[in-house]
Amino acid sequence: MRYQTINSELFKQNRKNFAKAMKKNSLAVFVSNDIVTRSADAAYKWRQNPDTFYLSGIDQEETFLILFPDAPEAKHREVLFVRRTNEQIAIWEGKKHTIDEAKTISGVETVYWSDSFEDIFNMLMHYATHVYLNTNEHDRSISMGEATEVKFARKVMNDFPLHKYERSSPLLHELRVTKSKYEIDLLGKAIDITNKGFQRVLKFIKPGVWEYEVEAELTHEYVINRGTGHAYEPIVATGANACVLHYVSNEAQCKAGELLLMDCAAEYANYCADLTRTVPVSGKFTARQKSIYNAVLRVHRKAAAMMKPGVVLNDLNNEVRLIMQDELIKLKLLKATDVKKQNPDAPLYKKYFPHGTAHFLGLDVHDVGNRFAKLKAGAVLTCEPGIYIRAEKIGIRIENNLLITNNKPVDLMAKIPIEAEEIEELMNSK
Repeated sequence: MRYQTINSELFKQNRKNFAKAMKKNSLAVFVSNDIVTRSADAAYKWRQNPDTFYLSGIDQEETFLILFPDAPEAKHREVLFVRRTNEQIAIWEGKKHTIDEAKTISGVETVYWSDSFEDIFNMLMHYATHVYLNTNEHDRSISMGEATEVKFARKVMNDFPLHKYERSSPLLHELRVTKSKYEIDLLGKAIDITNKGFQRVLKFIKPGVWEYEVEAELTHEYVINRGTGHAYEPIVATGANACVLHYVSNEAQCKAGELLLMDCAAEYANYCADLTRTVPVSGKFTARQKSIYNAVLRVHRKAAAMMKPGVVLNDLNNEVRLIMQDELIKLKLLKATDVKKQNPDAPLYKKYFPHGTAHFLGLDVHDVGNRFAKLKAGAVLTCEPGIYIRAEKIGIRIENNLLITNNKPVDLMAKIPIEAEEIEELMNSK
C-alpha cells in the first residue's frame, strides 16, 4: 500500500465491538467492492468497501470476511478470505497479499484464499440462526445501479431462505461514528497532507492561473506525501463558479479581483479530510469581500463551539441557519422586516446559504451516522458555513474538521490558516 502500515489493533477492536452488538448465534458476512468497468477493457479506480476495510484492514479486491462469535469451532469465529494470486496476475497486476500478510494486516488468525469462500460459508451457515448482511445505507445516498453488496445479499437470501436476516448497517453506523485513537491519527495524517497542499497553492495562486492548475498543484502535494489522492472530487472555483456548490469541472481562468473557493482535501489510508478555504486571487481581499468572509468566519466559530456531546446534529444545522440569517441582515443582503414576514417553509436565507453546516467524517467524506441522534465524544464533524451571492460573483465557504470531546471540541485543522489577514500575508510572502 502507498500508506504506512496500520496497527492491526484498530481492526481487531472494530471486530470485537461489532461482535458484541450481534444477536446470539449470528453470522455476519462482508464483501469487497467489485471492479467496475469504465469502457472497453478499462476499469474505474478501485476503492475498498469502507465497512470491509473498517473490520479487516484489507485494501484489496475479492476480499470476504465472516464474523461468527458462536461458531462451533473457535477457528471459524473470525474468517478472512483474500484473492489467490498466480504468475499471470503478478505479471499484469503486481503483488497481492499472501496468507501471512493478510493475517498480519488484519489480525485475523484464520485466513483462506477467496476461492474457498463459498464452501466454508455454506458450511457455517448451517450452524447460524441470524445472518447479518451489509448494504450501503445512507440517507443522502442515491442508487446509481445495483451494488456488489445487494447482489451478494440477494444470492445469500435465495440460497438460505429460512434464516433470520439482520442489517449490519445500523450497528456499523453507531460504531463508525466514534473514532478510536488510531482513526484520529489516520485522519490527522490526511489533514496534515491537506495543509501542505493548501500552503503550497497559497504561493501559487495569482491572476492568470487556471483552476485546473491549482488542482494539479494540490494533487502533487497529496500524492508525494503518501496520500491516496483527493478525498473527493476537488472543487476549485473562481468568481461566479464559487456559487455552484458542487462545481468540479475546474476549467476557468482566475482573474484579478476575484475570489477562489477551494473545497479540496487529501485521503490517507481510506480516511478523508474535508477542507474549504476561500482566498483572493490577487492576494488581498476587497473591503466587501473581507466583510463577507469575516461574517462566514463568525458563523463558523459559533457553530464549532456548539459541537458538544448531547447536541443533535440536525438541530445544530437548523440553529446555525438562524445565526447565518442574522449575519445576512447585517450585510444588508436580507431585510429584518422581510424575514419577519417570510414563509417558514421557504426561508429567505436559503438564497445565500442553501446547505447545512456539518456532517460526519471518516472513511467516507459524508460518513455514516445518525443526524437525529445525540452526539457523543469521539465523533468527527465538518463545520462549513458559507455565503453565496450570485449577483456579485462572490462565493465564500470556510470548513474545518472537529473532534467532539467531553470538553470543548478540538479543531483538527487548527494549524491551517483561516484568518483573512493570515491568508493575505502568506499569499504575499516570498
